[in-house]
Amino acid sequence: MSRSALAVLALVLPVAALAQAGSSTPAKLPAAEKQTAVSAKSSTPSGSNAAASKTTKIASSGKKTLPSAAPVSSTSSRTQLHSAAVQVAAGIRAAEAALTPGELAIAQQVHRGVLPCELGASVTVDADERVPGYFTVSGKGFRYRMHPVETSTGAIRLEDKQAGAVWLQLANKSMLMNQKQGRRIADECANAEQVATATALKNNPPPALIDVSEPVKR
Repeated sequence: MSRSALAVLALVLPVAALAQAGSSTPAKLPAAEKQTAVSAKSSTPSGSNAAASKTTKIASSGKKTLPSAAPVSSTSSRTQLHSAAVQVAAGIRAAEAALTPGELAIAQQVHRGVLPCELGASVTVDADERVPGYFTVSGKGFRYRMHPVETSTGAIRLEDKQAGAVWLQLANKSMLMNQKQGRRIADECANAEQVATATALKNNPPPALIDVSEPVKR
């Protein structure tokens, strides 16, 4: 073989070897594209793999799906509360209604309405239309539920025994006292009829039981 043939062969053999190596080695992807492909493959299960993945997530969460409870009827609760309140009120009225005929007669003589008192105060006396014989006596800072009480003097007397309050009605005035506190709440309270009586007594005072102007006879 001539020298020229050997030189050509020396050039051809390395080129052929490089071509064979290139055909047997797959082309390499860039690092970023390779990572994207791997992530997409791992995060997108298909078919049975997707179902298995979903079942695994539910089991690992530990949550159970329970049937929703039936809503509580607020209407029935309000009806029951109203019925209980009516029964309690009826029981209270039944207990309060046990007044004697004499006490009911006294109730008919009680002055009602707003009665002006001394020092610019006033007392309001309202009758309970549902429970005959009972009154609400109220004013600034107080409110009492009262019923008549028979007295030996014939004076009109209303009491709230629980609070210790007493409303005393005389011919010429009325007064409100609190026996528990030992004080008079309102005094010189009078309606038009009592004012007229007080004026008549002032102008024509009743005779004294003992006339001190006359000497005592022995």
